[in-house]
Amino acid sequence: MASHIKSFILPFTVLLVIPGAILWITGFRIGWGLSMPWEAVVVLAGAVLMGNGLYYLAMCIWIFMKIGQGTLAPWSATKKLVIIGPYRQVRNPMISSVLAVLLGESIAFGSLGIFIWFLLFFGINHVYFVFSEEPGLEKRFGEDYKIYKKNVPRWIPRLRSWDGVDR
Repeated sequence: MASHIKSFILPFTVLLVIPGAILWITGFRIGWGLSMPWEAVVVLAGAVLMGNGLYYLAMCIWIFMKIGQGTLAPWSATKKLVIIGPYRQVRNPMISSVLAVLLGESIAFGSLGIFIWFLLFFGINHVYFVFSEEPGLEKRFGEDYKIYKKNVPRWIPRLRSWDGVDR
């Protein structure tokens, strides 16, 4: 149970602590200073991205715990290959969800600093996944992961869910 709680340190830090620090340093505000109704539309768009990202992040965490028998934290990795739900459309829906929240925060708060954090977070994760995570998953799950990797994109979701058949 402690490892499940500890695994929430990562998203809490990425989604709240770092953006909060950026807003504290650069000055907290909501929106971009546009005239109404454009300001409301922009803030609402950011809020929708944040809400969708949080929903999918929660779903991915639940799937990791229930189906994968692990957590999102590298020190408590899943025991089973997870290829259901949003994992049938994109290999890294958890990171995509975090990116959606960060992008939503940058839009809703009119924060270039959070947008730069969004880009940096994506870059760090891309390098990590290509050079560490994916080779590790190939070692742990073998041919099953290789087939999955061949059929499901890393970052941009498929329009149709993968049905598990190698194409």
